[in-house]
Order: sequence, then structure tokens, then C-alpha cells
Amino acid sequence: MNSRTPHTSPTDGPTTALDTASACWLKTLDRLERTTAADPGIRALQRGIRSLPLGGMRDLLRGRLLGHPVHPVLVQVPIGCWLSASVLDFAPRTHHAAATLTAVGLAGVAPSAVAGWVDWADLPPEQARVGLVHAASNAAAVACYIASLAERLRGRSARGRLWALSGMAAVAVSGALGGHVAYRQAVGAHAAA
Repeated sequence: MNSRTPHTSPTDGPTTALDTASACWLKTLDRLERTTAADPGIRALQRGIRSLPLGGMRDLLRGRLLGHPVHPVLVQVPIGCWLSASVLDFAPRTHHAAATLTAVGLAGVAPSAVAGWVDWADLPPEQARVGLVHAASNAAAVACYIASLAERLRGRSARGRLWALSGMAAVAVSGALGGHVAYRQAVGAHAAA
């Protein structure tokens, strides 16, 4: 191959910037899965969550009645509200509606997070490592949306929009991490007990 011949994959043709970014992302996730530095803290946190006296609520939060995890269903509220708020941020005279959607999205965080933590407490180490970073990215998104709502309520809609865009970026990273845990690592419904 000479220096002017594009790198190719046997099935996809020339390598694109998207292919390169995807390979980098997957390599980063593979490294994250193998990083053991946080394992003692992860194990302690998982034990603590599993020891919470949730009774039958644990099965409900884990989605046993539905046959699939509840967390992905519940995250649709904050993600949908925040994405809708971002769309309204570009429409004239919709600042109040965007603020309302931001607030409703924040209200939907707690149930989503509780269900996610209950699922996470039973994950094996590789998945728990990625899940912890997923949770950290969610925390960053929530912090951005709290700041966005605060700015919007102060009448500083431009700053509110900037915080919301930062929050949406954190949501995108979190979603990619959550998708990795759910699909690439094959986390699914918990078997009925």
C-alpha cells in the first residue's frame, strides 16, 4: 500500500473520521472495563445498595414485572424533557416553556437514578466500572441542568441555554455509556426469582 492509498476495511471501504472516532471510543471503553482502581469502592457501594431494605420495591425497580429493566424507560422523562427544552431554546418566545421542561426533567431524575443504582448494584466488575462512569456523567448533566434552571429563573436565558447545551453533551456521553453496558455488555432483564 503506498502512502496515497486510503486505509480500508475489508467490508466498509475507506476508513472515515467516524470509524476512527468509534474505534477510539471502543478502545477507551475497553480500558475502562479493565481498570481496577475503583473496584474496592465499587464493591462497597454495591454491597450498601444491595443491603437497603427495599423489599418488593427492589423487584419493581429492577423491572421483573415488566421482564426488562425499568431504568431505560424512566430515563426517557429527563432526556425527553431536556431535549425538548433544547429545541424550544431555538424558537422565539418559548423561554418559559423551556424552563418548565428543564424543571420537569430534573424531577424525573430521582426515580431514574434509583432504578439505575438498584440495577448497577448487581453488575459484575467490568459492567459496574462503566456504570459508575455513566452515573458520574449523569451527575454532571444534572448539575448543568440545575445551573440552567437557576439561570433561566433569574431571567438569564442565554446562560440557561449554554448550561443546557453542556448538560445535553453530558447526557449524550452518559447515554453512550449506558448503551454500552446494556447492549455491548449484554445487561438485560433480571431473571424472575
